[in-house]
Amino acid sequence: MNFPSKLVENAVEHLSRLPGIGKRSALRLVLHMLKQEKNKVEQFGDSFIQLINNINYCTVCYSISDTELCEVCASEKRDKSLICVVEDIRVMMAIENTMQFKGVYHVLGGLISPMDGVGPNDLRIEQLISKVDNGKVKEVIFALSTTMEGDTTNYYLFRRLKDSDIKISSIARGIAIGDELEYTDELTLGTALSSRMPYENSLAK
Repeated sequence: MNFPSKLVENAVEHLSRLPGIGKRSALRLVLHMLKQEKNKVEQFGDSFIQLINNINYCTVCYSISDTELCEVCASEKRDKSLICVVEDIRVMMAIENTMQFKGVYHVLGGLISPMDGVGPNDLRIEQLISKVDNGKVKEVIFALSTTMEGDTTNYYLFRRLKDSDIKISSIARGIAIGDELEYTDELTLGTALSSRMPYENSLAK
């Protein structure tokens, strides 16, 4: 692709590194930005600079946050004895949008995937084990995608937690096999969460 300007080419090159954006899509975005008022483009760029320089991660659940504790962990209305284990912030946001979950979260930061070189030590699994070992947790809910990686991670977590004196449950399988939870509609996700079952039952099947 030939560019009329090195500045345009540089902007396209950086945008095309984003997931799902090829160089043609990036070029359309760059040309669109050039039509905008200068101050709006500056505000757009500044929002990402502030994001990178000022974003925090909750010291309890590891969700993205503006402060040391996220709003969920800081709330006195949330049940701290009930932990929902999620892959990343996108799934946490999807569950929050159902407005049915009153516990707190633990963001693993990914799923076990040997094919991608991701093992248990690459995720926040030991931090979850430490929370359970503190003795204040009554139930851990596995809310991971119904993919091979999600099932592998569920089973590994179950093996690590099964001797603990807590309830271990999993979201109901109303969600189709292979589905990513972040794309599941709120009604289905909320129903799957409220209809959760003991994790052992899913193994029996």
